[in-house]
Amino acid sequence: MRVAILAFGSRGDTQPCAALARELVARDHGVTLVAAGRYAGLAGPGMTFAPLGVDPEAVVHSERGQAWLRSGPLGFVRGFSSVVEPLAAQLVAEVDAACADADLVLAPALGAFGRHLHDKYGIPYLIMQFQPSEPTGEFPNPLVPFRTLGAWGNRASYAVVERLAWTVLARTVDRLRSSVLGLGPLRGSPFEADRRAGVRVLCGVSPLVVPRPHDWPEYVHLTGYWRLERPDRELDPDLRSFLVAGRAPVYVGFGSMTPADPHRVAAQVVAGLRLAGLRGVVQGLPVEAADDVHPIDGDVAHERLFPLMMAVVHHGGAGTTGTALTAGVPSVVCPFFSDQPFWGRRVSALGVGPPPLPIGALTAGKLGERLRDVLEYHARARQLARLLRVEDGVKRAVDLVERSWSSR
Repeated sequence: MRVAILAFGSRGDTQPCAALARELVARDHGVTLVAAGRYAGLAGPGMTFAPLGVDPEAVVHSERGQAWLRSGPLGFVRGFSSVVEPLAAQLVAEVDAACADADLVLAPALGAFGRHLHDKYGIPYLIMQFQPSEPTGEFPNPLVPFRTLGAWGNRASYAVVERLAWTVLARTVDRLRSSVLGLGPLRGSPFEADRRAGVRVLCGVSPLVVPRPHDWPEYVHLTGYWRLERPDRELDPDLRSFLVAGRAPVYVGFGSMTPADPHRVAAQVVAGLRLAGLRGVVQGLPVEAADDVHPIDGDVAHERLFPLMMAVVHHGGAGTTGTALTAGVPSVVCPFFSDQPFWGRRVSALGVGPPPLPIGALTAGKLGERLRDVLEYHARARQLARLLRVEDGVKRAVDLVERSWSSR
């Protein structure tokens, strides 16, 4: 079969999709990976890479994008039309061109791209999730900043988040369906329509990290992480020299997230490391190189670097969290927004890291205190990692893709 995989977002969203793409190619399927052009290197041999002209990381790092992300829920809704909508027509046209000949589409739920392509071409589709987003009474929607709202409130939180999302997206989606795809408007929420149709959901999270809720329907699958093994990615020689020059350091990096005051955060990070008596590898923050601090600008292979660390301080993105858990080192999660507080709470609940430290509350003292206690989490982190490495989430997910195709 010919499979199109829509990878929207940052590296943490794109790399798992590339893992699925490579496994599908290994099973002799045709694959088109649709992602931002900066991630072309993630596409393996034997597949087609369809670059998107819209670069989500550039949008996020722009001055307008950062202000939008920091504006809170209401500001986020108000700013959507000015930040995202001007790019949407190009994005939809590029996705349409890349997927027109596909037999099957794997797409995220947000934006309802799978449904649009199904409506235009009759292509069946599966939904990909990077956080558990199917309604359950066991925990609230990962985008809601609460540990629990009770069984009824937990389940209701999914409807609230989806209704808010559809309120923001509905007019733009229907306008683009008409102007770009030549389709009529959607009738009602696509989230509800997908559930009524029983569209299969692949959630690329380990049940060891988030146990599968007992009230999920059968068409929702918690497959395990979609890890991309890339032995060709080597660490920089200068970084390797730093690593072997002393005790294992702490990694600090916040992915595509940019603090409101990067210089303040950088100073607090370095001071916190020194309060704990630890060396640091710091990525993406304005720090000066020193005997105990090694700055990194640009990309680095987290799957190779993290196992060499004493601990990992990160923003709590789904991909970074999964990589840190698989590496077998404790995490100190400093969430910014979105699902990041959820992953911070999961890290703490699993006993592989301290309670999350929100980025706005990060000080040298608070970070240093957490890092001084980090050794107490090592045994549990190593134990969990041994179990995670046995899982093969990529194989299980692609098995489900093939099963969906054969049973159509």
